[in-house]
Amino acid sequence: MAEVSTGPQPKHRQLRAILLEHLRTELGPGEAIASERVLATQYGVSRATVREALGALVREGHLVRVPGRGTFVAEGPVESRLALASFSEAMHRRGLTPSSRLLAVRERPADLTLADALDLAPGDPIVELERLRLADGRPMALERSCYPAARVPGLTGHDLSGSVYALLREHYDLEPLEAEQVVSSESADAHTAALLEVEPGAPLLVFRRLSTARDRLPIEHAVSRFRGESYRIQMSLRPLGSA
Repeated sequence: MAEVSTGPQPKHRQLRAILLEHLRTELGPGEAIASERVLATQYGVSRATVREALGALVREGHLVRVPGRGTFVAEGPVESRLALASFSEAMHRRGLTPSSRLLAVRERPADLTLADALDLAPGDPIVELERLRLADGRPMALERSCYPAARVPGLTGHDLSGSVYALLREHYDLEPLEAEQVVSSESADAHTAALLEVEPGAPLLVFRRLSTARDRLPIEHAVSRFRGESYRIQMSLRPLGSA
């Protein structure tokens, strides 16, 4: 077994390298790593040193802390090419089984921001869905989607645990054809962290998308917050001005 020694390299960095090799050679995705107390005894270092080494591995995406359960080897990230597809379609393409947990569904008046985005008057009714999106049973994203109520009558009466895009196609002839999307990052607040099974303050990828149907009118405004270590974006780039 590799040892942590007194020398020019800080002990927490030595321990990080040792633990990373342990993850790569002996533990698989989803497996638990030993507790701070056990690791401190095993390697003859303080718990503060262990905590710093584990924190580095969490920040780098090698480990995931699940509040109340422990620290686990991170699953490989889901890689996505930017395209207009539902979460369900995107996960199916990657060989994962998508599912959703409906957290809230409500009809409410559009505020100024949503009214402007969805081409409505302030106060016009919208249908708002909040869902936890999962892949192979693992929380991936917290999503809030809003739709103009007049364009989707009876939407709240449908099964909303699957693809809403499929519902829009089949029941309303409103397949989203184009979208504008902005990607940013933020830290998870306590509510989001609990649902996504990450620590408060963990990095999230945030997708804000406005989709339009074939009539060029907005049909969906969605904000999706993905676990940062679980999602990777792939893009094909060309020099400005190229054909």
